[in-house]
Amino acid sequence: MSVLVVTGTGTEIGKTVSTAAVAAAALAHGRSVAVLKPAQTGVAEGEPGDAAEVARLAGAVTLLELARYPEPLAPATAARRAGRPPVRPHEVADAAGKLATEHDLVLVEGAGGLLVRFDETGATLADAARLLGAPVLVVAHAGLGTLNATTLTTEALRARGLECPGVVIGSWPAAADLASRCNVADLPESSGVPLLGAIPQGAPA
Repeated sequence: MSVLVVTGTGTEIGKTVSTAAVAAAALAHGRSVAVLKPAQTGVAEGEPGDAAEVARLAGAVTLLELARYPEPLAPATAARRAGRPPVRPHEVADAAGKLATEHDLVLVEGAGGLLVRFDETGATLADAARLLGAPVLVVAHAGLGTLNATTLTTEALRARGLECPGVVIGSWPAAADLASRCNVADLPESSGVPLLGAIPQGAPA
């Protein structure tokens, strides 16, 4: 596996810290790692984005950001409102493919969920993953509602012929409620893929 796509069941669920955790694990095994952020939204020019946060948390990784839009919106909407070109799936695939020739592992971190639109044609991160033939790691919430959202995401992956190695809970609460504790057992059965782990809440600090 030289390219791994990281998506989520929504926004603000721990995709970046999960990407950093995978990067850190690979670095600890002596592998070279690149992190590709196709579309960074909601961050002004000159400010550190998600890729920089991965580097802060994980260490020596190569960073590449294809486009940046200032408003915290879906990439297609943010690009349109900014009057800038959108990111196309083939551009993501080309960039990841080039990085893969120079690194042992390339992590492609999406924006929002799997089917958030990249451009006016309705292209998504799933289309980029399909062009790459890359597996897609799903980052999910811990609590109530995550079974439905995660299962919808894994079903969408299967419908597109994309491999999903499993699910990571992006922020595991220090005091887990009943729903979160039950979801540890229920997520694999509901989603049809393994629960690979959970990142402790507050880990980025």
